[in-house]
Parts: sequence; C-alpha cells; structure tokens
Amino acid sequence: MRFFVTGEQNRQILLNTIVLMFLGYIALLWVSNGMMFFHKMGLNPTSVVEYYLGSEEKFTQPKSYQSLLEVTHFHLFAMGMLAVTLTHLLLFTALTASLKVWLSGLTFLSAVADEIAGWLVRFVHPVFAWFKIAAFVTLELSLAALLILVTASLVWQRLEQRSRVKATNIPLATGQTRSD
Repeated sequence: MRFFVTGEQNRQILLNTIVLMFLGYIALLWVSNGMMFFHKMGLNPTSVVEYYLGSEEKFTQPKSYQSLLEVTHFHLFAMGMLAVTLTHLLLFTALTASLKVWLSGLTFLSAVADEIAGWLVRFVHPVFAWFKIAAFVTLELSLAALLILVTASLVWQRLEQRSRVKATNIPLATGQTRSD
C-alpha cells in the first residue's frame, strides 16, 4: 500500500496490473455473491421468509441456529476483509473525503446488516425479510461502486501517465527527444 501513499503507483505498471487483476477477481466474487443470493431466494419477501423459516409446500426446513452461526462466522471475516481492502484502495482515489467516508461506511454497515438480517427473519419476525432485501441490494451496489471507482481511478492514472510520457518524448529538431 505504500505505493499508493507515495504516488509510486503512477510509475509502477506491474503494481497497477496486479491491483486491476485483484479488482477483476473481486468483480467475479461480486457476481457469484448475487448468483448465490438469487439461487436461494429473490427480491421478494416471501422467498426470503421461505429460505429462513422453511416451507411445507417445498419440503424445506427452517435454518438452524448452528447453520446461521457457521455462515455468519465465515462471512463476518470474509466480508470484513473485502470491505477493508476495497475501502483502503478507495482512499487513494481523487474523490472527496466526504464521499470516501460515506461510501466506506455504507459498505461496512450494509455488510453487517446483510448478516444480521437473516437472524432477524429467522428468530424475530418475518417482516425483516424487507430489511434482508434492502441490506443485500445496498451491499451489492456499494461493492459495485467501490469496484468501479477504484478501477476507473487506476485506469485514469495510467492514461494520464501515458499522456505525460508522450508529451515529454516530443521529437526535437536534431532528432533527439526531451527524455534523451
């Protein structure tokens, strides 16, 4: 991360490439997260309630305490690491500080809310299915925004670097360039 702090990412094509490949990997994770959600349930509260409370018509059982605990345990760590990594990369974009804080906070809050919502549907009241849907959609949108903004920032920086290099390599009358 020191490359971002010192500005060396502008001179380090390899580092930019690695970060862009990481962002591509995270984009695949983002897609699979959505696919998993829609495989289990949909954006309607009935499907969320059936997933957590079970359905006699579909012969499915309610989610157990242990099952929810295992998923939550893994997700809290994994989503926390994902959020801290993406929001850390966001810090080094040219966005305003208030937008960075707002988007970072939204990402962390929606990730926690998405985990809590399943527990609320299962053990408090089915009306929390709406909360689960809202938390999932907010999480997916905030992660997409982070991916897009960080990727655009890196691509923009690379394009600016190329244009600066081209500007300094303008041929002179003697056949030399300014970088000679």
